[in-house]
Amino acid sequence: YIQVDESTVPVINDEKHQAVKSYLWVVRSVMEGLMFFHYDKGSRAQKVVIELLRNFKGAVQTDGYEAYSIYENKKGVLLLGCWAHARRKFTEALKEDEAGATYALEQIGMLYKVETMATEQNMDYDDRAALRARLAYPILRALEKWIVNYYPKALPKGRMYKALTYTYSLFQRLSRYHLDGRYQIDNNLVENDIRPLALGRKNYLFCGNHDAVENAAIMYSLLGCCKACDVNPREWLTDVLSRIPAYNSDYSLDLAELLPHNWKTTIVSN
Repeated sequence: YIQVDESTVPVINDEKHQAVKSYLWVVRSVMEGLMFFHYDKGSRAQKVVIELLRNFKGAVQTDGYEAYSIYENKKGVLLLGCWAHARRKFTEALKEDEAGATYALEQIGMLYKVETMATEQNMDYDDRAALRARLAYPILRALEKWIVNYYPKALPKGRMYKALTYTYSLFQRLSRYHLDGRYQIDNNLVENDIRPLALGRKNYLFCGNHDAVENAAIMYSLLGCCKACDVNPREWLTDVLSRIPAYNSDYSLDLAELLPHNWKTTIVSN
């Protein structure tokens, strides 16, 4: 079960001699608490994610970006949606259609309350799925019918119309989270992984070339795994940098032992 997202990073284009918008992809393995950033010459094209997930089998949770739609019909892959993105669309529509947007947001809020209930009661995955089937599924069905009936009231091409269209076009993906207690209701975990990238953009402004972004992707991946595994990045870096020379001189040692999740297991066992 993975979550996938992508975000921008400014990169200097050697031909234009100016910063251009490029993209970094991020993949999070939800159950294992691992993640990594991927860079492919700044491309956000569908071919990047096709190659990235070529051999993947399981659940893939994304936002509504069209590039992911190819996995809707791929054997062995279950595509999940993100309710946080749908909720954002209706929030943007509040000023245009307060009554309709408020109702939609209230229904989505009820879905989140079910999740809060399961978390507060410390439910296991099976019990969470059962609670969703009992409480969330009826809300999902009613909301889908309401969207269909509300379409004629929405201003064509308005924000409410776009919110309805976005949510209805992805409703199958959005509702599938209730099938398994392991699945999240939204993509927020992987979006949180991207936040350091957004912070970086404000500080270093741009990357000098493609190689620089690839190096940044490696560091974002390693430090992101530290955060996901609840490993202190300073302690990890201090220890790993001191041990790398030994690994360079002894090829019988496996560098993978120093990855944050493996390092944490070693430290705890010692």
